[in-house]
Amino acid sequence: MPHRLLAIVGPTGAGKSALALDIAETFHGEIVNCDSMQLYRGFDVGTAKTPVSERRGIPHHLFDVLSPSQQYSAGEYGAAARAVLEELAGRDRLPVVVGGTGFYLRALLEGLPSLPARDEPLRARLIAREHLRRGSLHRILARLDPNAARRIHPIDIQKTVRALEVRVVTRARIPERNTAEPLHGHAVLKLGLDPDRALLHQRLDTRVAAMFSSGLLEELRRLLSSGATGAEKPFESLGYKQALQHMRGLATLDQAIASTKIETRRYAKRQGTWFRRAPDIHWLKGFGDDPSIRKQAVDILQSFHTIF
Repeated sequence: MPHRLLAIVGPTGAGKSALALDIAETFHGEIVNCDSMQLYRGFDVGTAKTPVSERRGIPHHLFDVLSPSQQYSAGEYGAAARAVLEELAGRDRLPVVVGGTGFYLRALLEGLPSLPARDEPLRARLIAREHLRRGSLHRILARLDPNAARRIHPIDIQKTVRALEVRVVTRARIPERNTAEPLHGHAVLKLGLDPDRALLHQRLDTRVAAMFSSGLLEELRRLLSSGATGAEKPFESLGYKQALQHMRGLATLDQAIASTKIETRRYAKRQGTWFRRAPDIHWLKGFGDDPSIRKQAVDILQSFHTIF
């Protein structure tokens, strides 16, 4: 009999973590992070990471496992998350995979083609070129590997750099997805949260304002005082990028907050688009902390348990 696995997906601010806690508590589950920024230690306020004091004693996996300077790929995440699933299966616990990083979830469930290791000097040269001429890397990728370019959004620098790196190192196009090794031995249920867009925008605006008023700038100062430079990858994420600009005199506080609100809305829209293209998601039309949505999720999961 396959082991059961629940994934809770959807845009930022939809209440995924709240629903995950309720589900894990009800079905003897443990939470597995699928948010690329919540992997990093010290990045708590801006990533809306559930505080330890609010985790109800439920084990959380793959949170706070990286320092700001560490690089991490979707392939590395997939391997680490599969190791966690194997450990949970041995204890007959339900993995509740929760987060909004769709590519990481794909790496976990569908696998990724075998790719070469990172070439850090090459990556540095590519990134330097992109800083000088915005958009140039995606245009180069479109010439060298049109199929890969079509799958990557032009503003996604990380994926563009990786695709070009692979193309240059291997002198071949990125392998097709059907060469990947999918996850075996698990029956997967995917629940998606799809709240009303206007209500989601209101909630996101409120959350951003609360982030700035309840410790984001202080958290950023602690990170910088502990040795980070601000050039590390997690500082490019929403909120931290704008807060850093404010601290360096490049934006007023009001400008930083306004920019974060706009970019957060755009990010939520991209997440929604990504997950709507994914197969086999049971969509719930509301927020994860809504009791009616929780009941729907519990009912679906109980039926899932009955089938398997």
